[in-house]
Amino acid sequence: MAYQAEYIWIDGTKPSPLLRSKTRIIADGKSPDIWGFDGSSTNQATGDNSDCVLNPVFTCPDPLRGPNDILVMCEVLLIDMTPHPTNTRAACAAVEAKYASFEPMFGIEQEYTFMQDDRPYGWPEVGYPAPQGPYYCGVGGSKMPGRDIVEAHTAACLKAGLGIEGTNAEVMMAQWEFQIGVLPPVMIGDQIWVARWLLNRIAEDYGVEASFDAKPMKGDWNGAGAHTNFSTKQMREDGGWDAIIAGCEAIGTRVMEHIENYGVGIAERLTGAHETARFDKFSYGTSDRGASIRIPWKVAVDKKGWLEDRRPNANMDPYTVTRLLVETVCGAAS
Repeated sequence: MAYQAEYIWIDGTKPSPLLRSKTRIIADGKSPDIWGFDGSSTNQATGDNSDCVLNPVFTCPDPLRGPNDILVMCEVLLIDMTPHPTNTRAACAAVEAKYASFEPMFGIEQEYTFMQDDRPYGWPEVGYPAPQGPYYCGVGGSKMPGRDIVEAHTAACLKAGLGIEGTNAEVMMAQWEFQIGVLPPVMIGDQIWVARWLLNRIAEDYGVEASFDAKPMKGDWNGAGAHTNFSTKQMREDGGWDAIIAGCEAIGTRVMEHIENYGVGIAERLTGAHETARFDKFSYGTSDRGASIRIPWKVAVDKKGWLEDRRPNANMDPYTVTRLLVETVCGAAS
C-alpha cells in the first residue's frame, strides 16, 4: 500500500511568488523525504543548472484526498542543501531562534478576493454592484457570492488541523477573510501558505480564482490586506502595556523598511482612505483603524496583550513580515 503526499512550495515569480505543488506516491511506513524539481520552470534556476531541492518542513492531513494522504509544505534548497535565494523561511527561522526568549506569537487576518473573468466574482458583467456597505459580515441573496467556497475552505482547514480561528465577508463584494493563529513566526508562515494553497485548490472546483492582489479594483473600493497581530511574552504579561507602546515606537523607527517588504502594490492600498494609514506616514492608536498600528480596545483596558500591524498586504510573505516584526521589536528591547 501507499499514500499520496502533495509537496507544496513557493516559487521565484516576481513581483509576487506563486504556489506550486506536485504529488509523490510514498510507500506506507515511509515519511516524506527531500525531492527535486525543475527550477527553470519556476523562475528559480536556469535551464543549464535547473535542479532545486524540496525540503519538507511541515506536514498535515490532506483534507481533499484519502484518510492517509498528506500535504507537505517545503522550503526550497540549492543542491548543496543551503537555502535557495527565494527561501525566506530560513531567515525567519534564524530570527525566531535568536529571540526565542521573547516567545513571539502571531495571528494573521488573511483577506482575499474571488475573481472570475477578470472581475470580482458575482459582480455584474457591465457596471458595478451597489456601493460598499452591506457586504462586510453580510448575509443574504446575491450580494454574498463565494460563501460556498468559503465554507468548503474552512472545513478543509479544520480537517487539515490548521489553526484557523474564523472567517468573515469583507467590505468589498466578493472579498473575504480567514484568520490563522495564534502561532510562532515560522509555524504561522507555514500554515498561512498551506491555507492559501487549499483556498486556490478548492476555488479550482468552482471555476474561480482566489486573488491576493492588494487593490483588485481601482477606485472607491477597499483593498485587501493581511492584518498581522503580534505579541511577545512581555506584552502578554500583567503590566505589558509599556512593552506594547515600546514595540509601536520601535516599529516607527523602521517604517519604510517594513513597507518595502509588506507586499506588492502597497502604495495603491495604503492611501489614507478605506480604513488605512498612508504608506509613508506612521501612527498608532487604540481602536484606530486609520492608524498604521491598532491597539485593540480590550488590550487598552487590560493593559496587556498584543498590537495589530494593519499595513501588510494580502499578498505579503508571512515569513518576511513576522521576521521583520520580531527583529524590530525584540531587537530594540534586547
